[in-house]
Amino acid sequence: MSTLRIESRRADLGHGLVVRRALPHAHVRSVGPFVFLDHAGPVVLPPDTGRSADVRPHPHIGLATVSYLLSGAVMHRDSLGVEIMIRPGDVNWMTAGRGIAHSERFEDESVFAAPGLELLQAWVALPEADEECEPAFAHTPLAELPVLEAPGLWLRVIAGTVAGLTSPVRTRSALFYAHARVAAGTALALPADYSERAAYVVAGRIESGTLAAEVGEMLVFEAGVPAALTATEDATVMLLGGEPLGPRFVWWNFVSSRRERIEQAKADWAAGRIALPPRDREEFIPLPSR
Repeated sequence: MSTLRIESRRADLGHGLVVRRALPHAHVRSVGPFVFLDHAGPVVLPPDTGRSADVRPHPHIGLATVSYLLSGAVMHRDSLGVEIMIRPGDVNWMTAGRGIAHSERFEDESVFAAPGLELLQAWVALPEADEECEPAFAHTPLAELPVLEAPGLWLRVIAGTVAGLTSPVRTRSALFYAHARVAAGTALALPADYSERAAYVVAGRIESGTLAAEVGEMLVFEAGVPAALTATEDATVMLLGGEPLGPRFVWWNFVSSRRERIEQAKADWAAGRIALPPRDREEFIPLPSR
């Protein structure tokens, strides 16, 4: 595959929370183990309306969700009893395994005042041997994440190894994920030790070879070929990739290497066999009709 530029599509999560969805894409279903990438915001809402954007309890199987904030705050609650406020720069890695439910609540409505809420959520597929592992949640504060600073470049390693720096976040497969701010005219090389690599533009503009990408667009780089990007204006970029795990079925919030496991997850949620968060049981998102 030659280097590609893909455009995210708009997805409305309801009540004013509209996201750019870069993965999965018609031409790129995954990058390494990353099967999903949403970029929300910056979302600015009128006072006293922020709670309408709450994401009610909903289930996951067969994946890890990675929540990373650029601004704002989100209250996470899950069926393990974990309750934690997610703040900018922290890494919140929830391993769904055989099944978990969680909610994302905006209990501090001031997060929607300017500059607003800005959130990236990725889904990382689990290796087949780990798809039915016990659910787990790991919080890593930003102070524990390695940062590279160089002329025209600031980079935080969220997971994996980038530019010789390794994140303490534990993963179940070979991958990398990083948050970079690149000044206009500065070049940044992509890690060479991973088969699949991509760069998603949060702000600004970048180019690589003959391709350019702006906000909401992703460059997916050719495997096995040295890759680099240059910011043509000050840019914020998420770097991601790793080793592919093989085809995955993705339906609603469920990911699996087996189609029949998706059907089982549908039945389990509809029948109430996936526990709700202990302190958030009053409502939930029902199984979609299709």
